[in-house]
Amino acid sequence: MVPLAGSPPLAGPSEAAVYGAMGAKWTRTHDGKQKYSGYQVTPDVPIRMSDGTLLRGNLIRPTDRSGKPVSTKLPTIVNMTPYTKMVSALASEVMNYPVLVPQLVNLLNGINLQGTVLSGYNELVGALRGGLVQTFAYDPQLIKSGYNMLVVDVRGTGFSQGTWQVFGDRERRDTVEVVDWASKQRWSNGKTGMAGVSYSAINQLQAASDAPGKLGAIFPVVPGADLLRDIIAPGGGVGFGFIAPWLSLVNGSKMIPNVASMLNGTFDWRWLADRVKDPLTYFDVVLEALTTRDVRDIRGTTRALITDDSARRKSLFTDVSKVTTPTFAIGGWNDLFTNSESRLLSGLKQLSSAQKKLIMDDGYHITSSSNFGQPGHPPRIDVLARAWYDKWLKGIDNGIDRYSPATLASEPTGNFLQGPTYPLPGYNYQRQYLRGTPSRSVNTPVAGDGSLSSTKPAARATREVKPGLSSLCDRDAAQAAAGITILFDFCGQDTRLSETAAQTFTGKPVGTLTRISGTPVVHLRQRLNATDGYWHATVNVVSPDGRSRIVSMGQLMVSLRTVDKTKSGYAPNGDLTDPVLYLSLNHYNKVKPGQVLDIDIPMSATQAALRPGDRLRVDIYSFNFPKSVPLGPELWSSQLRPQYIEIDPANPSWVNVPLSRPLN
Repeated sequence: MVPLAGSPPLAGPSEAAVYGAMGAKWTRTHDGKQKYSGYQVTPDVPIRMSDGTLLRGNLIRPTDRSGKPVSTKLPTIVNMTPYTKMVSALASEVMNYPVLVPQLVNLLNGINLQGTVLSGYNELVGALRGGLVQTFAYDPQLIKSGYNMLVVDVRGTGFSQGTWQVFGDRERRDTVEVVDWASKQRWSNGKTGMAGVSYSAINQLQAASDAPGKLGAIFPVVPGADLLRDIIAPGGGVGFGFIAPWLSLVNGSKMIPNVASMLNGTFDWRWLADRVKDPLTYFDVVLEALTTRDVRDIRGTTRALITDDSARRKSLFTDVSKVTTPTFAIGGWNDLFTNSESRLLSGLKQLSSAQKKLIMDDGYHITSSSNFGQPGHPPRIDVLARAWYDKWLKGIDNGIDRYSPATLASEPTGNFLQGPTYPLPGYNYQRQYLRGTPSRSVNTPVAGDGSLSSTKPAARATREVKPGLSSLCDRDAAQAAAGITILFDFCGQDTRLSETAAQTFTGKPVGTLTRISGTPVVHLRQRLNATDGYWHATVNVVSPDGRSRIVSMGQLMVSLRTVDKTKSGYAPNGDLTDPVLYLSLNHYNKVKPGQVLDIDIPMSATQAALRPGDRLRVDIYSFNFPKSVPLGPELWSSQLRPQYIEIDPANPSWVNVPLSRPLN
């Protein structure tokens, strides 16, 4: 852990550290003997919404020694899930099976496959002991300490009635109504929090924004707040690599019937009728987005998604500046929602540093918290959640409010830094110019070897970038797959195979530790031989042995290049430091073939380090399958023709990087 200037002054260094004395105390509190001896699950509790739709939830309450739910009114934690509460219950019971499962998890984690073809194995199994599963499902230790838990199937999923809305307005109202319902039950003391991972983290932020003050604490793990820019249409393409398999998963699981109700004669025929109405939610939208040839022919929901003033588009965005609920978020540099997570601390404007915390690790969506609880890492997620709820729902002064607001894994090594916010203070943007002169740092085949420098190029050059499928083997592809593919993580740890289709631009080795904190931007002077084109860029750290590891990634459809200046960030010299694209048909603007123009490619946020001997590299591609593919009209307009980088001393291209010290 490296403490930085501005870290919270209320706790000593040993306490405020990434793990520290406070972390050890919270772990003992969570793992020790609890107030109540057991818990009871009441399945399929009916919760009627204001429109008459019946949602169903599992209510889990602590029990006394006789096995009966306690009569004491307690705080309630709500988890709204589309993955069926049945799966949550199964995951929780399996992970908390006494003796056997802890021993099995330790055994699996004791197998070290680093350096083998299965190099991602340890990161995958590490998540089993980091508390992620307990947060996805429910944590018996938390319940036995004195909390009720309510896990509810989202409308149109699991055993709940209705049609799945995918964060539509009605679904967002459901979450607020469930929170209100839970707070008024005889077993509740009126104080309510929320928990959950991914989808169940997104609706936490939504509820806290839609009904400020209704919630006492939230603990979102890998949440998103701007879903269109996060995963649906990153850079203006279709987020195919994640959206297609994810829709298949949820649409498939929502069709699983309540077998118990079929056996006891209480089967819900309204549930079946609702499923028959819409068995493949949003598949028609994806199909239309990918196959429509002319933008004028896009209709209905598909058109609404790519029109910035539509009601559907607005329902996918959460204004976190309205949140007044204490928020502890877990995110990751390789997560699906890095774009939103990295903006949380600055976006939660109504919360003090004591009320908002962010941990960004270097894992993927399903490996978040891998190795949490181990030396040098933050405490486990379930441990942190318990401490957070105890503080804000029970008023226990346990020091969690004095934990550093920002706890950040530094890529590519994964060691943690702490500071008062993200990006960390004291970093300045600097242009590193793309030059046509070879860096001579590449020892594997690439489409082209160029250099990076703080000085402008002296000569003109043109670099051709052809579409290819080499991006199947890089960290961006693993990120789009939510980390499922990282069992074979040689691609994520070394992107040289992907670089066979890239124009690479590499700087000189650094002599002093140089850190990056913030969002790089790739400013590109480019030319197309078609009316549209697609650019994909990565910022990499290249180690002395030649390994090239991605620390930031981004993409852009040229026709959707227009930047919303009111939401974007700028350096004092006017350079874009955080371009926010409209991504709307209202700003759809194709180009003339052969036209030379400048674009700015938004990149993912990062905390990274160049150690002595490391080099900074930018890779430029013209395709990024499977993560993102052009929208149908964009694909037909681009025709997947080669694209060109124009290196021009009078109009240079560069990557703008937030650095702790200048680079040459």
